[in-house]
Amino acid sequence: MKINVEKLHSLDGHQDCVYSLEGGKNPNMFFSAGGDGMVVLWDLQNPETGQLVAKMKNSVYAIHYRKGKNMLIAGQNYEGIHLINPDEKKEISSLQISKSQIFDIKSHEGKIFIASGDGTLYIVNMDSWAIVKKVKLSDKSIRAIVVNRQLGEMAIGLSDNTIRILDLDDYRQKYLVHAHKISVFALAYNPINNHLISVSRDAYLKSWNSLDHYSLEESVAAHMYAINSISISPNNDYFATGSMDKSIKVWDLETFKLLKVIDKSRHAGHATSVNKVLWTEYKNQLLSCSDDKKISIWDLDMDINH
Repeated sequence: MKINVEKLHSLDGHQDCVYSLEGGKNPNMFFSAGGDGMVVLWDLQNPETGQLVAKMKNSVYAIHYRKGKNMLIAGQNYEGIHLINPDEKKEISSLQISKSQIFDIKSHEGKIFIASGDGTLYIVNMDSWAIVKKVKLSDKSIRAIVVNRQLGEMAIGLSDNTIRILDLDDYRQKYLVHAHKISVFALAYNPINNHLISVSRDAYLKSWNSLDHYSLEESVAAHMYAINSISISPNNDYFATGSMDKSIKVWDLETFKLLKVIDKSRHAGHATSVNKVLWTEYKNQLLSCSDDKKISIWDLDMDINH
């Protein structure tokens, strides 16, 4: 397997660190948000020009797009969540959650799940736009949420080094996984076998067997420094990780074998921490964003003859 990497574009519309990337209404569209409070809509068919969708007072670490509703939810640090109509570039509503940072946002069947820096999972009813439940999980931050509809579970990654598996219906804790040496920063369910993949500030990449009480299946010393993000390819064959060591790495999803390193010296990659990676369905293009204020667009040509 040989992967040929080409950097297609470097987008520099943000004025501060870029923390979040999220797919949009169509495969060629995506949103970005960052430390400048700007939420921007981009089109991969015409990537040089972004549209400002919203401007917040504080940093935005988390954005979540509800495709069926064409609504974007942005988590503004210390100021709660904001519901935005991206077509009209208009804020529909806002809701104070807590005075803490918001690190992740996910949704399922009319409920919004919010990962807070105060260690509480906040659950918001989309229709009433009100908090319907608070689940206190830790005194440390909740950093990541991933929902698995097949298993009826959600996995929560925390800065107390654990992963907590909650029932998707009543939010009771089913499993407590002592996962990493330090904070769990991102999670993804493997769509092939439903195993849970976790990445951490300890620079390790791990896989957990969800069908065997989340027992450890794989443990890889994957990067030099903290791993901030993970994204699985649209064809479910590969995944990418982004790290504080400034690199992006591409892995085989079945074997966890490292296939490619994308960095500054070899591919004109990022100059500082890679905060988020997003593997899109648009021409298999991979997106990355960084503390260097830039968003990079990568073409990955998978040559299976090598």
